[in-house]
Amino acid sequence: MNMAEDPELLQLMVEAGFKKVFLGIETPSAESLQECHKMQNLRSDLPTAVRRIQHAGLEVMGGFIVGFDSDRTDIFQRQFEFIQSAGVVTAMVGMLQAIPRSRLYRRLAGEGRLLGDGGGDNTKATFNFVPKLDREFLIENYRLLMQRLYEPNAYYRRARILLDNHRARGPRAHLSRSDLQALAKSLWWMGIRERGRRAYWRFLTTTLLQHPDRIGLAVTLAITGRHFRIVAKAL
Repeated sequence: MNMAEDPELLQLMVEAGFKKVFLGIETPSAESLQECHKMQNLRSDLPTAVRRIQHAGLEVMGGFIVGFDSDRTDIFQRQFEFIQSAGVVTAMVGMLQAIPRSRLYRRLAGEGRLLGDGGGDNTKATFNFVPKLDREFLIENYRLLMQRLYEPNAYYRRARILLDNHRARGPRAHLSRSDLQALAKSLWWMGIRERGRRAYWRFLTTTLLQHPDRIGLAVTLAITGRHFRIVAKAL
């Protein structure tokens, strides 16, 4: 997140052709950030930092984690509200996993809370340790959070926030045949076949009226959202 404090770096990245960055935002909870020693995320206001990066011309893809010992029962609502308000369209939320040889792994082993070795895949609705909050509560609300984030209306709402903040800079991309095929498929599947088609057409229409230079990004975001809706349903 501290890259938001370096405007020269952001400018050079965009000029070099970068379109997006993946950032370990983790959580809006200051207590949980302290718990995982993510101190750089405490140095500035997180939503402001995200907007600065977006304004430079980069999409922020965010990594988020639930299941910290200091998480309270409202953490799922707080995560949802932060992700929505910041316009983090691609929000990759995972369950906390204790990775072998990590500081967390050693601490939980010492507390007798380990249930097995974590494989590193934190997108599965499982824990490899005994969490402080109720395990079933965490798993059920994790699934609900993912489905809620990628429900069409919520997803397109934060996509519009990104498009409002985003400034198209850097090398201009050229349309290829595969791009046109992807557009045709998205119009067919999301615009005609699937639930949420009204939200899809409203999103594309609003983009054409307000940000016509970003319609390519809008279509890409719509396709990405469909992928994550499928993932969320499978959890």
